[in-house]
Amino acid sequence: MSQKFDRIVVVGGGSAGWMTATALATGLKGRAGVEVVESEDIGIIGVGEATFPSIRDYNRRVGIDEAEFLRATQGTYKLGIRFCDWLAQGHDYFHTFGHFGNLFGSQTLWPQHRRLEKGLPLGVQCLPTVMAMKGRFVLPQEQAHFKYAYHFDAIQYGAFLRKLAMQRGARHTQGRIVEVLRRPDGGVAALQLDDGRRIEGDLFVDCSGFRSLLLGGALGEPFVDFSHWLPVDRAWACPCERTGEELTPYTQATALEAGWAWRIPLQNRTGHGHVFSSRFIDEDRAREQLLARLDGKPLVEPRLLRFTTGHRERFWVHNVVAIGLSAGFLEPLESTSIYLIQDGIDRLMTALMAGRPLHEDELALVNDGSARRFSRIRDFIILHYCLTRRRDSELWRHVATMELPETLAYKLALWRECGVLHMQDEESFDATSWLAIHAGMDHWPERDDPVFAEVPAERAALVLSRRRAAIAASVERMPQHHRMLKQVLG
Repeated sequence: MSQKFDRIVVVGGGSAGWMTATALATGLKGRAGVEVVESEDIGIIGVGEATFPSIRDYNRRVGIDEAEFLRATQGTYKLGIRFCDWLAQGHDYFHTFGHFGNLFGSQTLWPQHRRLEKGLPLGVQCLPTVMAMKGRFVLPQEQAHFKYAYHFDAIQYGAFLRKLAMQRGARHTQGRIVEVLRRPDGGVAALQLDDGRRIEGDLFVDCSGFRSLLLGGALGEPFVDFSHWLPVDRAWACPCERTGEELTPYTQATALEAGWAWRIPLQNRTGHGHVFSSRFIDEDRAREQLLARLDGKPLVEPRLLRFTTGHRERFWVHNVVAIGLSAGFLEPLESTSIYLIQDGIDRLMTALMAGRPLHEDELALVNDGSARRFSRIRDFIILHYCLTRRRDSELWRHVATMELPETLAYKLALWRECGVLHMQDEESFDATSWLAIHAGMDHWPERDDPVFAEVPAERAALVLSRRRAAIAASVERMPQHHRMLKQVLG
């Protein structure tokens, strides 16, 4: 499509719509008009409260102050995720946003840890993991490299961004969309609202949620279904009153009979949810299991969400590009929903900032890259399931024996046979993240590279003990998470 876009219409608000509008209004600086149409029949999901470190990059690019953001969204800091009962009941491990020393060459740390620190989790060699275990938090300094993310109220985040986007020139139109008017070439010409208004545009960004009003509805773009590998298709969500002063600086994901439960601490409440497969448990029993896990008084009645994991075959068709749930959905096990919104925004902004007409081959690259991004995250999520040793319910027996995607099967073969952490294009999780899951699930190579034995055991043991002791001593000097948060908020 060789066309410039002077009028950009964003369909739907919420996090996806207002993140998109804020990025467009900020990046384009008035070179194109930006209008957000919020329709009453497009609901806001608003339960996604845990994020990926890239959210900090987005906030920085659009000029959001961290303390202001945390105050506006009831936010807390997140160092990673604690996985409970995934390998076996009673077992837990952390996937945090840190590193385990060298990953390549004879100085690689994890084989020496495996050889010499039996009985200790690999996490003792990772600074943010020990911080999470101890409930501590500090902002990273030059001498302490690690990443962090946030927990926050997604609805309040959307409201915060709406104000910011409108201050920067975005228009806000409220109304129910009753018809999508098409162009002769198959694209979208305008939106017809129920009060008679007609919203015309050159480019339409579909942020209409699961309904996918434009891409899936008007344009009929097919859906690529991942439920064969990711069978969860429901989620109960219920916030509860916060109890106690302390705040864990991590998300907790606990494996249950037919899915898993999340726990996400905010300043003013605690988010709880149960993601499950309706093939293996009925909705009422799943609801009971969620309510039994609440650590405070429920603030509302549990809300049920139904979904299918996967994505639209193409993300940008004619003059319609889908961002957020309208493009696709992956279960929130690794907090990638807002990350995928940001990824879509980045691809859109890169195309628009080129300052020249777009061509079909460029759109094909956007679509191919977006599809691979979903597939890479899919594989990483499947990794958590397929390595389980649980056989105590139908779900766990199913995921432990199901056929894997070829891309994941190849990675697992390289790791099991050679200890290679193979990275493909469009990865969202780096080798360190893959190592964290392998180690946490006690999944190690069948043999080690002989080069690791070239390092004398005494020298390796000294390096490991010194690193472990230095991390432990550093963490002991750090404040508790809730105290650090209070200091930042002022």
